[in-house]
Amino acid sequence: MALIARRDFVLAGSALVIAPFRAIAQRANKIPLVGFVLPTSSGPRFDAFIEGMRGLGYLDGGNVRIETRFADGRPERLPLLVSELVRLEIDVLVVGATIGARAAREATTSIPIVFAGSSDPIAGGIVSNLARPGGNITGVSLAYGDAFAGKWLELLQEFIPHVTQFAVLWSSSNSAASGFVKELRATARRLSVRLDVHHAADVSELIVALDAISGSDARGFVVTPSPFAATNQGKLVEFAANRRLPAMYFAEDFVDAGGLMSYGPSIVDAYRRAASYVDRILRGARPGDLPVEQPTRFELTINRGTARALGLDVPRAILLRAGRIVE
Repeated sequence: MALIARRDFVLAGSALVIAPFRAIAQRANKIPLVGFVLPTSSGPRFDAFIEGMRGLGYLDGGNVRIETRFADGRPERLPLLVSELVRLEIDVLVVGATIGARAAREATTSIPIVFAGSSDPIAGGIVSNLARPGGNITGVSLAYGDAFAGKWLELLQEFIPHVTQFAVLWSSSNSAASGFVKELRATARRLSVRLDVHHAADVSELIVALDAISGSDARGFVVTPSPFAATNQGKLVEFAANRRLPAMYFAEDFVDAGGLMSYGPSIVDAYRRAASYVDRILRGARPGDLPVEQPTRFELTINRGTARALGLDVPRAILLRAGRIVE
């Protein structure tokens, strides 16, 4: 790998206000119990959270216990999984994605909640204010705001300027996904290219969608953010490789797995940063007083080996804009 750019995150709003109540971690004879639930499977996101906790001095099974639940790309399971953790009387609940944060908010108004990887926590109805989220919830946003999704199509079309027909895959497992599709359609009109839109929220729908893309004239492929897509990363990357489709993804781990390119904040870093919120809450901070953290940098990642396998030369302008290149 080359050119690994540093990702910087900043806290939105004012300085942290530390609550004057007793820190959970200091309760006599009590090892804090942290619940962790993901809409996806265990993998790099959970590993990053554990790494973040370890960096702050927490060792699972030592001075903290971490109880996990994974929905494996089936978001309808989240309410049950969250309820299981709430019944364990956990001290802090860590949840992934907007849909996970919603399930957590519906399950408890008293247990501190830390979310990671929410596309847009305000639009998703998780918080009403980033600087002071209030209540029992805070976390790390990915800041996929208005006009962001169009960048995926713009960059992919710049990579393959001869292509005029693209396919996009979206999933209702991300509550913000319909907004991504709207922006992508607007960008396609502006670029004078055709965009075929396909939905998949379960495996059967994914099979239908990929079959339709295979039978179409699409020569470029955009995968929008969702827990379902993250869970089916391997299938999506393999499909693009087998169909020789240049593809744009929303997270760099798709590129590490062999995908052509991605653009966005580091989702893995968002989970790593979530550990700092858990630490502050265990030390006595009120979650509602902790500003929601937002990324300030969005990175283009390119897999040059995949480009060669597709018979593509990476345009110099794309290379110069890339924050990381996988050889």
